[in-house]
Amino acid sequence: MAAAHAQSFDFESLTRMARDRAATAHQPASSKLPPDLARLNYDEVRDIRWRPDRALWRAENLPFEAMFFHLGLYQTQPVLINEITPQGTRHIRYSRADFDFGRNQVTHDAWGDLGFAGFRVHNHLNSAAYKDELVVFQGASYFRALGQGQQYGLSARGLAIDTVGAPPGQTEEFPRFTEFWLVRPEPGATQITVYALLDSPRATGAYRFDIRPGPQTTTTVRSRVFVRADGHTRTIATLGIAPLTSMFFFGENQPRKDDFRPEVHDSDGLMVATGEGEWLWRPLQNPRQTLVTSFATRNPRGFGLMQRDRQWSSYEDVEARYERRPSAWVRPLHDWGAGRVELVQLNTPDETHDNIVAYWVPAELPPPGQPMEFAYELSWQGDEQQRPPGSWATQSRRGMGYHKLSAEALRQQTQYVVDFEGPALAALPANAAVKAVVTAGPNGEVLESMAYRNPATNQWRMTLRVQRQRNDQPVELRAFLQHDNHAVSETWTHIILPE
Repeated sequence: MAAAHAQSFDFESLTRMARDRAATAHQPASSKLPPDLARLNYDEVRDIRWRPDRALWRAENLPFEAMFFHLGLYQTQPVLINEITPQGTRHIRYSRADFDFGRNQVTHDAWGDLGFAGFRVHNHLNSAAYKDELVVFQGASYFRALGQGQQYGLSARGLAIDTVGAPPGQTEEFPRFTEFWLVRPEPGATQITVYALLDSPRATGAYRFDIRPGPQTTTTVRSRVFVRADGHTRTIATLGIAPLTSMFFFGENQPRKDDFRPEVHDSDGLMVATGEGEWLWRPLQNPRQTLVTSFATRNPRGFGLMQRDRQWSSYEDVEARYERRPSAWVRPLHDWGAGRVELVQLNTPDETHDNIVAYWVPAELPPPGQPMEFAYELSWQGDEQQRPPGSWATQSRRGMGYHKLSAEALRQQTQYVVDFEGPALAALPANAAVKAVVTAGPNGEVLESMAYRNPATNQWRMTLRVQRQRNDQPVELRAFLQHDNHAVSETWTHIILPE
């Protein structure tokens, strides 16, 4: 009987759960914690730790282990966690004995099956002597993973709803994974499978994650999303598929004079491979006001928030180690149809706040009850990462060198120096006639552009100078390198922010 139960749980049965839930009104989970737990502050909650000796699958000496996070402070809504084994599916109950409460004095006798805030999976990612943290699922529908030699940076989410586009007075909706099923790995397994049920006021979803560790850890995601049929909920304005969340405080294109570090960011650009074959690179910024831009395409080949700059000297931060932060590349596993890759850039006063979001927005939503299916591979990449086939930008610097411009002209003009490298450029002779093709939006005029080989690095350098018509309006720039009427680089596309 137990074996039949185990066989009955699969992605199709999870889909039925999501579909049934979408046909009913949303029932929010309780956020009420026991009084002793609710009074704990940030440091006290951090003092509650899962006991490693009680990790799921440690006693069986399996290649993966799971440990769970305790509820408290910001994590107040419980998630349910189950284990799928050949013998059946079992609910993992909360037990105080699984946790070390540190110096906290709490009365937990009446807490019952409290649930968990999330979980993390460990694996021999970097060495055979120790099982490192591989992936974390915690908070709303957030998750993040690591490849070999990486440190945590940006995060992914299951779904984003109305990050932008909501009616005035309405805020972003954060769907959450309410229940997980962890499939017990076989001895010698090289990947682990996690199922998740997503729920929110206006959507539900069934998710499967196949996580394969390595130098470039991959998370293969299969999702079926249902728009809720409840007629009392407002229409979804922006449905974000495969959303990524990161941080950009400042960088070479937006330097900061009062910080000893040259750059501070988890990601330095958005890369898009359109369905039409164009590769786009948009350097990230920290705008004063929210900036939303998008790239329309059909059947995108991929998109991601990338940390291209992997040099320690670019960051000089011995604790944060931004050069070790992963890039996240989304590769669709089937045709996604028409839509757009949307980039949302928010202002942040420091590096403790995420301010960058990117996701895919389908052109149309199905009627309630009809699923939207999206499958994609999400790769957590380090030094070896996705690149355009021709050449790509390695740095985008903003600023003037020696000049004789007046103060007024200097206020209206902006100069960028962009370096490119890649096989298409490496194959050209040093005296090749490479041209910088630069265009500006209606608020800008390209005053100067040129391309030349940099003998110090053997890369190719593009410089461009632009004059704004109105300083209180943005200017969109597009530029690429051309040789013999053929593009030999990705398209560098940037926004000059309004002042």
